[in-house]
Amino acid sequence: MESITEQEARRLRRARFEGLAQVVTEPLHRYLVRRTAPDMVEDVLSETMLVLWRRIDHVPGLRNGSLPDRDEVLPWCYGVARGCLANARRADGRRLRLVERLMSVQQPPVPVVTDHGDLHTVLDALGELDREVIRLWAWEELAPRQIAEATGMTANAVSMRLHRAKKKIAEQLRSARKNAELAGHKMSEGRSGQ
Repeated sequence: MESITEQEARRLRRARFEGLAQVVTEPLHRYLVRRTAPDMVEDVLSETMLVLWRRIDHVPGLRNGSLPDRDEVLPWCYGVARGCLANARRADGRRLRLVERLMSVQQPPVPVVTDHGDLHTVLDALGELDREVIRLWAWEELAPRQIAEATGMTANAVSMRLHRAKKKIAEQLRSARKNAELAGHKMSEGRSGQ
């Protein structure tokens, strides 16, 4: 069980951080808006606030019980934001270089001309969960127990749902092919009679 002093220390730490956040969040946001892409601002700000929380005891000019003086704490907080921004830019650069490398070694796909219109029509006719189970099984090559983990269902429920969905797909594809054959047969009959 936590002692009263530990609880009080936690409370004081939290109060110090909340006071700091109240004073520096807006200036740090403006600082980041002027230095990075809009889609990175919130992530870098969040990372900066996390670092400030972790290093709350190192923030100069931060005292217990009162709001900190902006002029004392802000320069140090800008330094933290600058470091977080540099880390984010490095990570972004690594991701970009990786994508470029992957794109340069990736062989162009061999064009395959297949018509899967019937399959997509049949899949679209399934319920959302059945469609997801089939896709995880066929496209992602997951086993029923893995599908269960991904969907939050039991492995038994996935197996049953998978069996029923595959059966339904097979029946509907057979029916669609028969209809296509009949339509093609009737069209050729009409042409030969002319």
